[in-house]
Amino acid sequence: QVQLVESGGGLVQAGGSLRLSCAASGRTFSSNAMGWFRQAPGKEREFVAVINWSGGSTNYADSVKGRFTISRDNAKNTVYLQMNSLKPEDTAVYYCAGDRAAFRRGLPTTPGAYAYWGPGTQVTVSS
Repeated sequence: QVQLVESGGGLVQAGGSLRLSCAASGRTFSSNAMGWFRQAPGKEREFVAVINWSGGSTNYADSVKGRFTISRDNAKNTVYLQMNSLKPEDTAVYYCAGDRAAFRRGLPTTPGAYAYWGPGTQVTVSS
């Protein structure tokens, strides 16, 4: 059974930092891009960041560029999202996701490209 499990969410003041982790089990994702998405109450799920299968290429939503960093450790089958300079508008449930395609050339930013999803972790940023 393939599972993605996020951790590291919580409550933080504006300007603070959090590091999210996403541990995969049941299969290796070393050949797949991994992404982070988020969903705030009443809003659609939105792309946050993606990293390619090797870790050599990344892409970010404009709203988080320069503040968030995605990384991965294929030996641990884990992907991370370092979030700095957090703002109240970053408050959402954060989901990690595994690309349905292996060795994809591009960096998928739409939910439909991902076949595997974690249950999410809540991030709340207070002002």
